[in-house]
Amino acid sequence: MSTAAGDPIFSTDFMVELMKQLKACDPGRAGSSDAAELTAPFVITDEKRRTMPVTGGPDAATIMRINAFYNAIATLIEKECGAMAISLVNLSHEGFGRVVITKGKLVVLDKTLRDVHRFGFRDLKKMKDESDKYLSVALQLIGKYPEVARM
Repeated sequence: MSTAAGDPIFSTDFMVELMKQLKACDPGRAGSSDAAELTAPFVITDEKRRTMPVTGGPDAATIMRINAFYNAIATLIEKECGAMAISLVNLSHEGFGRVVITKGKLVVLDKTLRDVHRFGFRDLKKMKDESDKYLSVALQLIGKYPEVARM
């Protein structure tokens, strides 16, 4: 699925924040306004995925994309709740690890990562849907345990 830069998906809160995170991680692209170009590496079609090796370690660009994706979610949690949320990504050189997002003492996202050299989504809508799901679950947990989230 091709997504043109004028696509409304680029004006969603998640995509706007993701653009900020990508530009912050890569100062060389800070002046770029081409959202489709910046997000293109996140899209891994089924055909492309089939050509990728099953095992492998992540390169620096992939690690940057993973950090930007989860930092964008943490920032949206922070905007919604008014207090800092932190994303922590821990990866092995083999491409396995974990991402945790905390709000206060509350873990609002805990996800095991595998084969991160293949990190990506079928299309941008799928990526946004995943981020929305993570954000929704995090906000539900914060609503259920507000005292822990404020610690």
